[in-house]
Amino acid sequence: MKEAKPAIPLPPGVQKTFTGLKHKLLRPGKIGPTPNSLSTVTVHYEGKSKDGKIFDSSYKRAKPAEFPLDQVIQGWTEGLQLMTKGEKRRFWIPANLAYGENPRAGQPSGELTFEIELLDFHQ
Repeated sequence: MKEAKPAIPLPPGVQKTFTGLKHKLLRPGKIGPTPNSLSTVTVHYEGKSKDGKIFDSSYKRAKPAEFPLDQVIQGWTEGLQLMTKGEKRRFWIPANLAYGENPRAGQPSGELTFEIELLDFHQ
């Protein structure tokens, strides 16, 4: 009988949700409400593929992005609901909450890493 491998502990400050989304607070935000799944958010972000290469960045464009949370990958919808205005977090989004292992052309596969700064949101 094979022995189960022990779970690898998460690094200090990293939390994991029941869906497998991992996140770490980089900068606290203001005390107040958080977005919901139907909110539209204004964010600055940088996304890296599983090989560590940046595939998208609002910082490089020098312009924040605005997205309805019901029209983004599941990892964003879930993760941004944990944030308050002004907060910055790093997210490790598993493939099943991103574009999958075999995405459409031009989309990164596997686990993605995002640093996201929530600038504003509205319902």
